[in-house]
Amino acid sequence: MQPVIKVENLSKKFIIGHESKERYTTLRDQIANKTKKIFSFFNGSKGNKTIHTTEEFWALKDLSFEVNQGDRIGIIGRNGAGKSTLLKILSRITEPSSGKITINGRVASLLEVGTGFHPELTGRENIYLNGAILGMSRAMITKKFDEIVAFAEVEKFLDTPVKRYSSGMYVRLAFAVAAHLDPEILIVDEVLAVGDTQFQKKCLGKMEDVSKNEGRTVLLVSHSMTTVQSLSTKAIFLDNGKSIGCEGVYTSVQKYLYGQSGNSYSFFKPKLINKKSEAYIVEANLLDKAGQLSQNYFTYEPITIQVKWCNTKFMTVIPNIMVVNNQGVTVMVATDAPIDFDGSKKAFPGTYLSTFVIPANLLNGNDYFVHLALDNHSPNICYDSYLDCFKFSVIDPMDEKCIARGAIKTVREDAVLWPALECSFMLVKE
Repeated sequence: MQPVIKVENLSKKFIIGHESKERYTTLRDQIANKTKKIFSFFNGSKGNKTIHTTEEFWALKDLSFEVNQGDRIGIIGRNGAGKSTLLKILSRITEPSSGKITINGRVASLLEVGTGFHPELTGRENIYLNGAILGMSRAMITKKFDEIVAFAEVEKFLDTPVKRYSSGMYVRLAFAVAAHLDPEILIVDEVLAVGDTQFQKKCLGKMEDVSKNEGRTVLLVSHSMTTVQSLSTKAIFLDNGKSIGCEGVYTSVQKYLYGQSGNSYSFFKPKLINKKSEAYIVEANLLDKAGQLSQNYFTYEPITIQVKWCNTKFMTVIPNIMVVNNQGVTVMVATDAPIDFDGSKKAFPGTYLSTFVIPANLLNGNDYFVHLALDNHSPNICYDSYLDCFKFSVIDPMDEKCIARGAIKTVREDAVLWPALECSFMLVKE
């Protein structure tokens, strides 16, 4: 079978500009430096000369993969990995620096809110404009027109210029046009996140339908691992512009999530403690019921997370944890609040130890990551935070064979704040 998309050694280079200041010292500078403590209005930086320099940045480097007809490909990776650049090249918006791309079929792209729409034209006019760009005749567009309008749910505003549309209305109409005008290849970036939950579900259902029943190819970029795993048949994991492979969805998601983990053990200490902040995390531990460091727990065992943190003045500090499963879904959020949320009570300067105990039989058998943060809810200030500090496994003793096969078990998909979770804090050193 001939692939509908074939990418060979694709690379994209950008030139980044920088400015630096070259310092030379004058008599005035020397006088200002000597007296700046008394006369703060003297500026010792005057007379600097700005130097412009450039740097090469490779958004994509030697990328190669193939996509067959009817494939639903999820493209995942961190911010800056090259996902959007790849989609823009495939959509012929941006030219590659090197490499070869072969595409067989019409491409419809939904990359950014409003892309492909003329702001002065009405929704009705933009439907016909987009159809013409895709190579559709007026009769073909008219045939699909009622379906597009019904799907987008913008009947009342059909004759209103789209510049007056909200971002959600933009996305609804843009997706409806792209999905209903019979492109062989549908490319969708993260823009669906702008829409409401019900519309997102409808979009995902439509993409699955056109792929399974009509044989169209779908490329989707998303940071939601749940979305990627529910829709995609394969996934491409990009890291610093390079592909870590076009493989099964589960395998690619595991590489993405596990590769982000800064510490996969039961003890965490920042490589560089953020002592410039008013409050910062010193270290943290994962403990079993006997108080020993551990990464593996049975479902019937409690899990203890201890976080040592420091604040530098009399102020409000709220330590909190977030537990995320191996699908990227937040399953639990908990805070250790030694103060009222209105900030009326504050902690004295010193080093504190916060203890979070996740009760037994709360988490299903799965792999989990823990994020740590220190913040203040009023005003909303984050003093210090770290992603993926720990990775731990919860094992269901009644389902060990299923765990060994790497199957994904159903977990809670709602982020729950557990105010009754067993939390405590104590001053360990002033």
